[in-house]
Amino acid sequence: MPESINLIDSTATEKFGAELWARLPEKALIFLHGDLGAGKTTLVRGLLRAAGVTGTIKSPTYAVIEEYSVVERKIFHFDLYRLTDAEELEWIGIDDYLNQNALCFVEWANKGKGVLPKADVNIYLTTQTDGRLLEIDGMFF
Repeated sequence: MPESINLIDSTATEKFGAELWARLPEKALIFLHGDLGAGKTTLVRGLLRAAGVTGTIKSPTYAVIEEYSVVERKIFHFDLYRLTDAEELEWIGIDDYLNQNALCFVEWANKGKGVLPKADVNIYLTTQTDGRLLEIDGMFF
């Protein structure tokens, strides 16, 4: 059964991301679901800040993937919004990324249907009038 959390603003969303850093194992595939502006990248930014990443943390919308190395760990942040075909994941070498001992966050995972494996964790963010509703479901929750 999914865990539900009300997040009142982007600060609360980043704080939850920081909590994820402490709860997730070294290797996991996490799908982030939600409309544009729902807070998917904000959540990852909170996790990355907790992991010690400094400097600009941007959405991988145009690059498709951003890679971070922290404390001898790797974190990959994918944004598949601009993909036109799931087969494009094969061209970027998705299996090479997913087979590493790393946290892999995937926004718009539905665009990779048929190529991406099942997620270890699914996070759903829904914008509400008073913030966001976060629902999390998966093997670590």
